[in-house]
This record gives sequence, structure tokens and C-alpha cells, in this order.
Amino acid sequence: MPDHHSTFADLGLKPVVVHALRRSGVESPFPIQAAVVQDALAGSDILGRAPTGSGKTLAFGLPLLQRLSGGSSRPSRPRSVILAPTRELALQIEKALDEAALAFGVRVAAVVGGVPVRRQAERLARGVDVVVATPGRLDDLAARGFVDLSSVTISVVDEADRMADLGFLPQVVSVLDRTDSTGQRMLFSATLDGDVDDLIRRYLRSPVTHTVDVLPIAERTARHHFFRVVGSEKESVVASIASRDGRTMLFVRTKFAVDRLTESLRSVGVNAAGLHGDKTQANRIRTLASFEAGHVPVLVATDVMARGIHVDSVSVVVHVDPPADAKEYTHRAGRTARAGASGVVVTLATESQVPAAVEVATAAGIDAHFVAVTENDPVLVSVVGARRPPGRPVTDPFSATATGTSTAAPGRSRPGRTPGSSRASRRGVAGRRSGRR
Repeated sequence: MPDHHSTFADLGLKPVVVHALRRSGVESPFPIQAAVVQDALAGSDILGRAPTGSGKTLAFGLPLLQRLSGGSSRPSRPRSVILAPTRELALQIEKALDEAALAFGVRVAAVVGGVPVRRQAERLARGVDVVVATPGRLDDLAARGFVDLSSVTISVVDEADRMADLGFLPQVVSVLDRTDSTGQRMLFSATLDGDVDDLIRRYLRSPVTHTVDVLPIAERTARHHFFRVVGSEKESVVASIASRDGRTMLFVRTKFAVDRLTESLRSVGVNAAGLHGDKTQANRIRTLASFEAGHVPVLVATDVMARGIHVDSVSVVVHVDPPADAKEYTHRAGRTARAGASGVVVTLATESQVPAAVEVATAAGIDAHFVAVTENDPVLVSVVGARRPPGRPVTDPFSATATGTSTAAPGRSRPGRTPGSSRASRRGVAGRRSGRR
């Protein structure tokens, strides 16, 4: 929730960015922002323990941009690096910093896998102040001589625990070793143990530590429901839930299951799109942008792909395939009821899956009681607003006529804007018409 005891101006941010934030509908800082901004502006190393959705992007991003404003970067020699565990999160960070970067005259560009290396090298050669990157791609570009990180004086590692989970810490280390060892470093993570602790001790010097209490999933504002289904009826139950109004995320375990369920939903008139690691980067960008804007209201995803998704106003999350453990349950459920909003989490399980699903929910602190349902069950209507699918197949999920009205949250998304093509990066990399930096 926003911290009403301070304003962004009170924290030391310049009027130009305070006004830019206000134009974007951001008035008051969240707790992690109120805690971090002043220390980050002072140049201190920062260790932040904060969950996804807590507002940490602006907590580190605004001070970083203000500290870089007024300076300039040489070709292929950025002055700041922000590392994120997934392409989607890197692109969302770039987008979140768009307005502030434009206000400060700082050029920001995302560098992620799935995009031709040569094209990214050319962007960097034109001069970029801040590179938001996945560690593997940035490490590769540096190793091949397309970018020199020795001028980087501000480094940020976001979601370090997820970096560790995905096996990316060797690349993180390689990137940080190439930066200025005397520069400012900020690390954010939901947990601070194991490999993450090694990273902290290796790179942070007397860090100022800030913690935003991470509420157990059971104490957050989501409501949790557990439904037992017959295997042969599961897809029809999922289709009735997915036909509801509002943004809905459906979690399955495999890439094949993503494609199969997405096609099944489209065949009965539900406008759904799938997201998994075998999709092209262009498709993934388009899918996420359409989901953010509300043009595609249903997203089917694997757990790995959803790690970088931070979309406001996801009102229902469905465990189509029950989660394997409490951590997976918590991560999936955390896609809804963000920043104090309400939401619903639904777990579907067949008779044979119920015992394991109860065990997982209990480990996550949730009291699970399964209720048997069918596709037209009034319980589904009352809990999630389920309804009969339209029936007419959706041939192009991204078409403007594929859905009715947009379900985008007012002021949060800009239809037609694609992550990775922010105004700051487009003007900065291609050259600002006004010549301002």
C-alpha cells in the first residue's frame, strides 16, 4: 500500500520526475520506495528484501535515473545495468521507467534473449545510459566485445532469488565483475539466503538494508477455493471459468499443455493466448502486451514463464495443474491480489490429485477443503463469475474484435504500446529529436 506519510518530493526526487509520476497516476510512494529512495540517492549500496508487486522497480529506478541525469554515455559504454531473471520482467522494468527516464533525459534500453544480437549491438553503439538485461544475453554481448561495462557505476540485481532458482548466478557474477568495483550496487530479493547471501557478501559494501514485510500467502487479500473435478470434464470447467469477465491467468505444468489448453479455449470462443519458452520473443512480447492492455483477457502459462509477469488487475488465478509445492503455490497465487487489491485463487484437482494438493496448500498455510463441481455449477458462478463459453472459435486472439470491451485497468496500460519499445528507448537509441539527454 502507498505510504501516505511522505511524498516523492519529500524523498528528494526532483520536481520534473514528481510531475511525470503524477501524470502517470502515481501520487504516493509505496513502503519500499519510501524506505529505499533517499539511501539510493545518497549512493549507498542497498540490500532490499521485498516481494514481487511491492513497487521496488521505482524504488531503485528513480534514484538511479536521477543520479545519471545530466551526464552522458559513450557508444557501447552504458553507465548503469539492471539485471532481471526473465525477458518479460526486463521489458516490464524498461516500460515502468519510461516516463521518468524521459523526464530526466536518460536513455534506457532492454537487452534480452530472443532478439538478434547484431540489432542490440547497434542500439548500444548509438549510446545508452541504462541497460535493462537478462544476465545471459548481456554477458554474451560483453564477451563478444559488443558492450563495455567498465563505465557502469550503478548496478542493480532484481529478484536475485529467482536468478538462483533459474541457475543464472554465474552470468550475474560475470556481468558484475565487468563493472566498476567502486560503483553503487543494489540487490533485491524476496529471500536472502544460500547463493543469494554469497552474492551479497561478494559485491555489496556495508549495504543499507530495507525489508518490506512479506505477508504469508494465507494473510494476503486473495480468497482461495478448491474444486474437485472429473478428469473428462476438466477442460469444460476451465473453459467456463476462463469465459468470465476480467483478466485471468491459467497455470499448467508443461509447454505442450499450454498450447493444448490455449487451442481448446479458442475453439469454444474464449480469447486466450499462451506463453512459454518455445514461443518467439516477438510472440511473447505481443502476448504480454495484449494481456496487459486487456485485449487478450486470458493468459495460459507455465511457471517458469510467469516468473517475470507483473500485470495489474489479474483478478483470478487458476491452478489448472495443481502446484508441485508450497513455493509454486505461493508464486502462482501472487499474480493476483497485488498491492492490496482483491483476487481469487482457484485450484482444480481430480480425485487422485486431491491428497497431494491438500498437502501443498497446507504447507503454504492455506486450509484446503475441496468441493466437487461441474462446468455449470452455481458455485463457479458465485466464486469467479463463470459462464458458458461463446462457442464461436477465436481465430486471431490479438484481433480488436476477438474480445468485447477491454479489461485493462484505467491509467495502467497503453493499448498499442509494446514492452521493449518505450519512448525513452526509442528516442534515446535512435536519437532524440530535441537533442536533450
